[in-house]
Amino acid sequence: MPSPPPGERVECGTVRVPLDWKRPTGPVLDIAVSRVRASGTAAERRGALLVNPGGPGGAGLPYAVAKRAKLPEQVRRAYDVVGFDPRGVGHSIPADCGPMGGLFASPGTDPLPADAAGERRHLAALRDLAGDCAHGAGPALGALSTEATARDMDAIRAALGEPRTHFLGVSYGSYLGAAYATLFPDRAGRMVLDSVVGPWSWHDFDVRQAAALLRQREVVFGWLAGDPDRYGLGESAGQVRAAYARARDRLAARPVDGFGPAEFDRAVYRALGRTERWAPLGDGLRDYLRTGNVATLRPAAPFGDAASRNYEAANRVVKCADGPGPSPRRVVADLRGLRRLDPYPLVTGLEASACAYWHHRPRHRTPLGGPRAAPALLVASEHDPVTPLAGARQLAARLPGARLVTLHDDYSHGVFASRGNPCVDRATTAYLLTGDLPAADVTCRGAGLPRHEAR
Repeated sequence: MPSPPPGERVECGTVRVPLDWKRPTGPVLDIAVSRVRASGTAAERRGALLVNPGGPGGAGLPYAVAKRAKLPEQVRRAYDVVGFDPRGVGHSIPADCGPMGGLFASPGTDPLPADAAGERRHLAALRDLAGDCAHGAGPALGALSTEATARDMDAIRAALGEPRTHFLGVSYGSYLGAAYATLFPDRAGRMVLDSVVGPWSWHDFDVRQAAALLRQREVVFGWLAGDPDRYGLGESAGQVRAAYARARDRLAARPVDGFGPAEFDRAVYRALGRTERWAPLGDGLRDYLRTGNVATLRPAAPFGDAASRNYEAANRVVKCADGPGPSPRRVVADLRGLRRLDPYPLVTGLEASACAYWHHRPRHRTPLGGPRAAPALLVASEHDPVTPLAGARQLAARLPGARLVTLHDDYSHGVFASRGNPCVDRATTAYLLTGDLPAADVTCRGAGLPRHEAR
């Protein structure tokens, strides 16, 4: 866990909750919680601000320190910042799906099926993944849902002695916050939902994300073409696209040091979501095509270590617990649809495909919004490919009285206290301090495409 500023300390503890909220006297689990107290005076204090970093599968225990360090000083003075590991994550009964159908093999099998035989192999791997999760999670398989985590949040609120839950959730955290605002409208306080997951089924969301990533990748191809001296990938988006295809095809034919097409796609998926990662991606493509070295392309964090195994397992377990999954036929149809959009789609984020073979099928979807739901402040980037803007607009329509802050001409995931945009940070901070939503939706101007470094 990162260290807090000098003079402040992190308090850690647990809150005991039922494994199954419908059986309050049954088995229990302990939710790990961390807190950094407000630094201001008693008069400045507004309560406790629960924070969630996203996922599903993101560890929240250290996030109280990491995110708090980025918050405006007024917010740090006003709120105890409270992080927690959601059920299935980190120190809160971490989900373990074992090999997950070979997901952690290195190099991994090409995740993009090119023909009927490849589609059958892909479905078989999904079936194996679902079986591994059923074996690893056991009785907890159906209990690690977003709805259950929202109820855990209310238990944390009660344990802290707070009358309301104030919340800042990023990415999947926005989905979790919307679920809380729907289930506990009378106890929902100031709710900031940043980089919003749309109110669709998880598989629908995954497919929409995959299409948005293709649009973003085209933008990145054009951006890389703007500095041919540095990247050497071509002077047009088409030439850079061709270089990209050569790199992926070559890695599919001959992986390097355990780095093949699956690892390549994961690296690209990660890079597309933040503009500061575009230049390293271009450097990595250049280095590999020139020298065969994949060191620059390979992400620093190892895929398959304990943290990533837990993340990948919790991601699938939560998504599949949140509602009925797609049929195998739908999975194949959507893969074919993405291939029609582009011969090299990124299917890395199609995690809910495994729900086609899930052993515990929920009967209803996590409730998100409705006439009684509490309002919230939603924050979104215009060109965020990870959580497309359309999702924020649709969720805002389901939360009565909600307002949307949009950062136009921006291409990154994660906005408030992340992009350094004064307009966004000012509007969000004002809401957290006063509880007053803006009179209307807010439009802020972003920085546009990143500038190429002078050489």
